[in-house]
Amino acid sequence: MLILPAIDLRQGRCVRLFQGRADMETVYSNDPVSVARRWEAQGAKMIHVVDLDGAFGGSPQNEAVVQAIASAISIPVQLGGGIRNTETIEKYLAAGVSRVVLGTAAVTDPDFLRQAVTEYGEGIVLGLDCKDGKVCVSGWEETATRDGLDFLREAEGIGVLRVVFTDIRRDGTLQGPNFEAIEEVCRNTGLKVIASGGVSSLEDLRGLKALEPIGVEATIVGKALYAGAFTLEEALQV
Repeated sequence: MLILPAIDLRQGRCVRLFQGRADMETVYSNDPVSVARRWEAQGAKMIHVVDLDGAFGGSPQNEAVVQAIASAISIPVQLGGGIRNTETIEKYLAAGVSRVVLGTAAVTDPDFLRQAVTEYGEGIVLGLDCKDGKVCVSGWEETATRDGLDFLREAEGIGVLRVVFTDIRRDGTLQGPNFEAIEEVCRNTGLKVIASGGVSSLEDLRGLKALEPIGVEATIVGKALYAGAFTLEEALQV
């Protein structure tokens, strides 16, 4: 199971939000590139970058920082936030990003998702952000009426292979992942699952690894690493 350290970008800085709330921000570094280099040096095999300004605003806002990160490290970069058209996908892939995560646009425009998966294959990851089982979009500021599992089955049907599944109520809270919801996704779809939100301890990582046989291939870890709950080396050992 891969451990993906998270770098969340807001106004060019590395931050973390509580439950995705823009008014509850902690700044961890003014130099995200150095943070990316540090995670690579400590053994990360891939990092997960989110353009929070892009997610809230609907279009990329931290392109220069993302490009600088991709250029500074040799491990793959997975990127989400504000990617809502083919031009943006192509721009980021050309800049060295390995995988892009489609969230809002995938929910609101299934034809766009289908086209992206057809053209870019495993370069496309679906980002499913849920609150109480319902899909959220636009930087988590809006809750759709769609059921998360129903949407995942439809996405799988058009060729999506991988999903970043985030329980918004757990994100940035250090309360532990929603294991029940993650297992439900694994057992009801054939998607490869990247679990996101709430990881707080090495025991949480052991719990996620136990779900590896049914589909959990990775987890995104943010606040726990930045707050020192455990080190990346310890996580990788688990």
